[in-house]
Amino acid sequence: MIQLKSTREIDLMAEGGKILAATHAMLRKEVRPGVSTEDLDALAEAFIRSHKGATPAFKGLYDFPKTLCTSINQEIVHGIPSRKRVLRDGDIISIDLGVGLDGYFTDAAQTHPVGMVDAVTQRLLEVTEHSLAAGIAAAIPGNHLGDIGAAVQKVVEAAGFSVVRDLVGHGIGVAFHEEPQVPNYGKPKRGLKLMPGLTIAIEPMVNVGGPNTRTLADKWTIVTEDGSRSAHFEHTVAITTTGNRVLTAA
Repeated sequence: MIQLKSTREIDLMAEGGKILAATHAMLRKEVRPGVSTEDLDALAEAFIRSHKGATPAFKGLYDFPKTLCTSINQEIVHGIPSRKRVLRDGDIISIDLGVGLDGYFTDAAQTHPVGMVDAVTQRLLEVTEHSLAAGIAAAIPGNHLGDIGAAVQKVVEAAGFSVVRDLVGHGIGVAFHEEPQVPNYGKPKRGLKLMPGLTIAIEPMVNVGGPNTRTLADKWTIVTEDGSRSAHFEHTVAITTTGNRVLTAA
């Protein structure tokens, strides 16, 4: 069931979104060669919990063991932080995190270069972030879920990359995952009509190679089937009467 939020509820979500955005800003400064994903996870959990009432939404969600999802290079999503996973020059790392505050949740992801990356990788990051911006621009009242997916898909495929189709964005608010699903591909004017009060996580996942995926033996980490690199950017967005509001923006 889709849960539309009041202006008051959206304001409450935005308070959590501020903490989430600040966490990302802090982590961005810590991404460098030699840092482990466990180091980043410990910093993120301490920072989130330093804000009164705030909790790391991922920790314990479906029994996930950590605060962050840290996914490196060909890993698309759900990488588990580990002391053994040390960042190297030329890597990219997707950092996905959620915050719970006052009974509401927000979710956002960013992908960062580690040191110097090659031109194709840099282009992947730019295109994926641009595709998120295009999806957000399409998330306005009167449009449909298909308009969001079509906007993302157009940017990605024009650049010669592929959209992951096995994984989608989602509604969010009182529960971390709510209806509806928000695909990153589609056709305009198809699917659910966007209404004021709808709160969704829009999250393009984009591969250099093909769109197919597989899950590793840890049963969490999802990687590109062909071993190509993948990037992931995400914001929590509220549909408003006048357009939209990005709740996890810095």
